[in-house]
Amino acid sequence: MAKTLTEMAVELATAQASHATMSDEDMETYLTKTFQTLKHLKDVEEGAEITTEEPAEPQLDPKKSILKNKVICLECGREFKILTSKHLQKEHGMDSKEYRQKYGFSSRQSLAARSLSAQRRATAKKHKLGEKLQANKKARQKKA
Repeated sequence: MAKTLTEMAVELATAQASHATMSDEDMETYLTKTFQTLKHLKDVEEGAEITTEEPAEPQLDPKKSILKNKVICLECGREFKILTSKHLQKEHGMDSKEYRQKYGFSSRQSLAARSLSAQRRATAKKHKLGEKLQANKKARQKKA
C-alpha cells in the first residue's frame, strides 16, 4: 500500500531527529517544509500546474521570526543567524529599513538571532566597550 505524504514526512523527520537534536519548533518547521516539498514533487510528477507566486502575506508572524538561534526571512523563509542587508537587497530588492517597515519592526529591532545578540553584548561588556566609547567621546569633545 502506498504511503501518504504525511507518513513520508513523519518518517523523514524521525530519521533526521535520530541524528540531530531538534527542538519542538525545529521539528514542526522541518515537518512542514518536508511535507510541502513532497507535495510539490507529487504535483510536478502528476503534471499539475505549478504556481510560484509569493504569498501576499507572510506565512509566519513577524514577532516569531526572530528566534533564539536563528532569524527567518519573512520574504523567502530562509533561516540565518543574522538577516543581512546584502541578502535583503540581492534577493528581495529592499534594504533593512524597508523590511522593518513592511513587517512592523521598530527601527531599533535587531535582525539577528537572540543568542548572537547576547553573545555580542557579553563580549562588549567583557571588553568594557561602552566605557571606552564614552571616554573617546569626551576626549573628542575636549579637542573640539
